[in-house]
Amino acid sequence: MHTLNLGILAHVDAGKTSLTERLLHTAGIIDEIGSVDDGSTQTDSLALERQRGITIKSAVVSFEIDDVTVNLIDTPGHPDFIAEVERVLSVLDGAVLVISAVEGVQAQTRVLMRTLRRLRIPTLVFVNKIDRRGADTDRVLRSVSERLTEAIVPMGLVDGLGGRDARAIPHTGLTSGLLDVLSAHDDELLASYVEDGAVPYGRLRAALAEQTGRALVHPVFFGSAVTGAGVDTLISGIRDLLPAAGGRADGPVSGTVFKVERGPAGEKIAYARMFSGTVRTRDLLTFGDGNGNGNGNGNGGADSGGNGAVREGKVTAVSVFERGSDPRETSVAAGRIGKLWGLGDIRLGDTIGVPREQADDFSRAVPAGRHHFSPPTLETVVVPRRPADRGALHTALTQLAEQDPLINLRQDGTRREISVSLYGEVQKEVVQATLADEFGLDVGFRETTTICVERLVGSGEAVEFNGKDANPFLATVGLRVDPAPAGSGVGFRLEVELGAMPYAFYKAVEETVKEALEQGIHGWRVDDCTVTMTHSGYSPRQSHAHQGFDKSMSSTGADFRGLTPLVLMEALRQAGTQVHEPMHRFRIDAPADTLGALLPLLAGLRAVPRTTRTRGTSCELEGTIPAARVHGLEQRLPGPTSGEGTLEAAFDHYAPVGRGPVPERPRTDHNPLNRKEYLLNVTRRVGG
Repeated sequence: MHTLNLGILAHVDAGKTSLTERLLHTAGIIDEIGSVDDGSTQTDSLALERQRGITIKSAVVSFEIDDVTVNLIDTPGHPDFIAEVERVLSVLDGAVLVISAVEGVQAQTRVLMRTLRRLRIPTLVFVNKIDRRGADTDRVLRSVSERLTEAIVPMGLVDGLGGRDARAIPHTGLTSGLLDVLSAHDDELLASYVEDGAVPYGRLRAALAEQTGRALVHPVFFGSAVTGAGVDTLISGIRDLLPAAGGRADGPVSGTVFKVERGPAGEKIAYARMFSGTVRTRDLLTFGDGNGNGNGNGNGGADSGGNGAVREGKVTAVSVFERGSDPRETSVAAGRIGKLWGLGDIRLGDTIGVPREQADDFSRAVPAGRHHFSPPTLETVVVPRRPADRGALHTALTQLAEQDPLINLRQDGTRREISVSLYGEVQKEVVQATLADEFGLDVGFRETTTICVERLVGSGEAVEFNGKDANPFLATVGLRVDPAPAGSGVGFRLEVELGAMPYAFYKAVEETVKEALEQGIHGWRVDDCTVTMTHSGYSPRQSHAHQGFDKSMSSTGADFRGLTPLVLMEALRQAGTQVHEPMHRFRIDAPADTLGALLPLLAGLRAVPRTTRTRGTSCELEGTIPAARVHGLEQRLPGPTSGEGTLEAAFDHYAPVGRGPVPERPRTDHNPLNRKEYLLNVTRRVGG
C-alpha cells in the first residue's frame, strides 16, 4: 500500500467540505453524505463549524483508492483562518484546489494557488457545481489561465451544464493543447512529435503524471460534489497523477506537528506527519522548531517559551488514521499521519527528531519556520465581562494560542489587558464563541485596530561599557542597526571575537535583541534589519577564599539581558524608524456606468486605483488600499454599484503611514526608551 497525504483547499463556499463528503461516500467510508447546511459533515466536528456552516479547524480522515491510502485533510476556506491552511501545507504530498463553476476564481483562490505553486505542491483543480444555474466552465477555464496559471490541462467536457443532470465526460485520448502544455517542459516530446508526426497517448499520459508530480502542470477536472458527477474521474486522477508519500520506515525519525488539540482530560494531542522513521509507544522523542532551538511558533505568542531549548517527551499512546477512523496502534511510520499522546511540551510547527532535509528520501521541502501567507494585520483587546475572570481568560487564551500561534497574545501588565492578533472580524466571533463554549468565559472586544511595523530610516550605533558612566550592569554591549531588504526579517551578526567571553553571554544578547525588537520607538515590531554586535566585555567569575561565587563582582546572563534593550533603543534612536501600515491589493468588478461613483469612494478611503479595464458593460479596477479601510470598502461598495460590485482584497505589502499623526502602540515592557523608569523596574536603581 502507498500513502498520499492530500489537502482539499478552496475559497469559502466553493464546495470543499461537500467534496470531502462525496469522496468519503464514494470510497465507502460513510453511508450517507452529510450536509454543510445541516451541520452533519464528517470533518466539521466543532459545534461552531456546524452552526456557521464553515470549516474553522483542519480535520483528517482516511480512505483507500485501490492500493493507495489517502489521508485527506479538509482545510478552512475563509481567509480569517488561513493560518490553519498554512500549517497543513508543510505535510502535503498533493492538493485539490476547488473552484466554483458559478463564482469562478475568487480572492482566496488566487492566494492559495500562488502559494501552492511557490511551494511546488502537486495540485489538481476541481471545478465544482457544474449542476448549478449560472455555471460557466469556459469562463472559469479562461479565468484560471489568466489569473492562476496557464499550465492547465482540462481532463474532460461537461454535458448539460447548469442543470441537475449535468455530467462530466472524461477525455480518453489526445486533446488539443495537451501536447503544447507538456512539451513546454519536455523537449523530447516535442522532438518526437516533429519527427513522427504524433505522440502515443500512453506516453502523453505518463508525461502528464510526471509533470503533475513536479507541480509543472495542473490537470483540471469538472463535476458536482452534490450529485457526484465527475467525482469518479477525480478519484482516478488523485490515484494516478499525484505522487505517493516517500520516506523509509527504518530511516531516522523525522516528522512535523501540524495540529495540536486538547483531549477530554486536558492532555495535549499532537497530529504529526512522519517523513521518515517510525515512532512507537514509549519512545523518548526530541522536538523543536527544526533548527534546534525549540521555539515552535516563532511569533512571540503565549506558548513561545523555552528560550531555544530542545525539548523531549515520552510517547504514551499512538493512533493512526485509516479507513475513516483513527484506531490506537503501537506505532506510526514514514508517510503516515498519527496522533501522539504524552508530549506535554509539544508545540504547533515542531519538528520531531531530525529536520526533513536530513531524513532519507528527502525531495520537496516546505521551508520550516517561514510564513507562506501574510501575517495577521489586525488586533483587538479581549475584555472579560467579569473582572474576576482575568486569570481564567489568560489561561484559556494561552491554550488557544497552542492551537493557533498566530493569535499571538500580547499582555499589558500595567493595564491588565490582553490583545490577540486577527485576520478578520469572523475570527473574532470564533474566539468569542470558543471562549464561551469551551471555557465558560463571557468576553467582549475593544475596537479592532491595525497592526503596523517599524522600519529603519538609516543606521545607528550605541555602546555602554562595563564600569563606566551610569551603567549598573556588569557588561559591555555595543550594537549597530542597519536597514535590510523588505521581507528579510531580523538578522544578528558579530563583529567581536566569539571567544572573548562565554558563549552564553552572546546568546543572551542575541535573544534579547530579537525580543526587544518586538517594540520599537513607536511600540511596533521592528522588521527587516540587521543588528551587529560591535563591542563586548564582562567581569570574570569572582570568589573569595573559602567562600562561594560573588555575584556582585561577576557578570551573569542577566547583566547582558538587562543592558541590551537600553543599547538597542539608543541605536534605534540614532537610526530613526518610520511606521509602516499594511496595504492590501484590491480588485473590484462592477458595472461600467458606476465607475464615476466608485472613484470618489475609493479616494475617500485612501485607495489608489492602479489599473482600470472596461469590458462591455462591466469594469474592473485594481489597486491598493490601507488594510484599515478594507472593511469600510466592503460595507460601502453596494451603494454606488447598485449591489452588483464585488471585491477581492488581500495583503500585499507595508507602506509608510502618509497622513495624520504617527500611530503609537502602548508598550508592554519596562520601557527602555525611558532610562530612569527602566532601571527602576529592572534593577531598583537608576544607575551608577
